[in-house]
Amino acid sequence: MTSKSNDQGRAYEYAWIQTLRNELKKNFDVQIIDNSSLEANKRAWEKLVENPDEYLQSVKSLNAEEESSMRYLHEILTTSASSAIDMLFELEPLLSEYPKSKITLEFQKDQEGVKGDVRDIVIKRDDICWEIGLSIKHNHEAVSHNRLSRKIDFGKNWYDVPCSNEYWKVVNPIFERLEREKNNSKNWNELQDKSATVYVPLLSAFKDEIFRAYNNNEALPRRIIEFLIGIKDYYKIISQDKERLTIIRTFNMNGTLNTPSKFKVSTITVPILELPTKLIYLDFKENSNNTLEMILNNGWQLSFRIHNASTIVEPSLKFDIQFIGTPVSIMNIECKWKKHPN
Repeated sequence: MTSKSNDQGRAYEYAWIQTLRNELKKNFDVQIIDNSSLEANKRAWEKLVENPDEYLQSVKSLNAEEESSMRYLHEILTTSASSAIDMLFELEPLLSEYPKSKITLEFQKDQEGVKGDVRDIVIKRDDICWEIGLSIKHNHEAVSHNRLSRKIDFGKNWYDVPCSNEYWKVVNPIFERLEREKNNSKNWNELQDKSATVYVPLLSAFKDEIFRAYNNNEALPRRIIEFLIGIKDYYKIISQDKERLTIIRTFNMNGTLNTPSKFKVSTITVPILELPTKLIYLDFKENSNNTLEMILNNGWQLSFRIHNASTIVEPSLKFDIQFIGTPVSIMNIECKWKKHPN
């Protein structure tokens, strides 16, 4: 992720917590927890909003359309959040109860994602021991950007089964070669055979290792999905600026979303999400040498595209992991923007 994209993502998170506070304070005593994530997101907001000219000077290669959009990004982000807030309140009746009690909003620290909690904002009511979470995305839907390298044991990280010696025997020579190329200051575009000697053998080793682990661990499909989507329930919020659309996507693995209040039951029922139990297919995408496709049962389909994330060769590669099919129990609610920033 570029610095510009990271700043916009953090600023969008900040727009959401401000929109939540403004709406919730009508019925609650609202507290935003002060932590390092709040400060980082606030700085990103201020950099993009309060000093657009200074920020634009620091970002190279913006075209006229991009530069124009940057100058009113604060309005775009706020419009995106406010256009979905009513739907979120409809989905969660406990957000619109009238107890005049305390409610807290907190940005999660990044390290929580390593523990399986991918929520960016957590909303809590202490009076009833209740909470929900939001995962906030700005103009992208990538599930994950994990890496493969000589030092990363993806099996241990993803599904708690260390990678086998067979895997390391295949990939270590590839990464050692990339280390040598890095020391020689080679660029990726100078490696004429990178598909045949890097992408294909790495993905083949990855694929073989997945099957090897699955043969000894039937929980692997579920654990891979839990690694990618998290283990705690949440709503994924995706802003699609060009379409003037905010999407709310439900991830209700444990059944904690959509809780009725004393006075209201939501008109929308959020289904329980069924996780996969079987690995059905994993192989190269047709006519591709850098992408694998995975099919699991219960409606799960993913793509794993491997790519170099820098100009200069480095001894690691990054995955762009996308869902190409999800269960019908993941609701996809489109919220059209209430107004159109000029």
